[in-house]
Amino acid sequence: MDIKQIQELIKFVSRSGVNEVAIEQENFKITIKTNQAPTVITTTVPAAAPAAAVLPAAPAASPQAVSTPVETKEAAESSKYITIKSPMIGTFYRSSSPDKPSFVNVGDEVSSGKVICIIEAMKLFNEIESEVSGRIVKVLVENASPVEYDQPLFLVEPM
Repeated sequence: MDIKQIQELIKFVSRSGVNEVAIEQENFKITIKTNQAPTVITTTVPAAAPAAAVLPAAPAASPQAVSTPVETKEAAESSKYITIKSPMIGTFYRSSSPDKPSFVNVGDEVSSGKVICIIEAMKLFNEIESEVSGRIVKVLVENASPVEYDQPLFLVEPM
């Protein structure tokens, strides 16, 4: 498995809602874990195929309920917003230090190029700039929490 396939697998896992995926081949083993709410998915792999399984993160967790009209309404409302996603794996910070104010809050207007958060990766603090102009509608990540590549961070109402 090359780095491109691993990156595609990480993207797939983050979009699918699965908490953990483990793949084991002859000389290769990878486990990808996310910090999303538990979802149980099991698959059966034919004996002739290389071993690959999706493992549930929580034992005996109940399956997710079928979406309700309220969830559908929220999805329709959020479709008019632009999602700013994490460009890397790391720790999300809303301000440059604990005693400083947040870069952006709900209701603030942002323009392309404005710093909206910091993501720390391997002791490097990377300023993340907005790629869109608009108004912050929702902050989707708690301060000082880990984030994955391509994980939604902010919802922005375009202007």
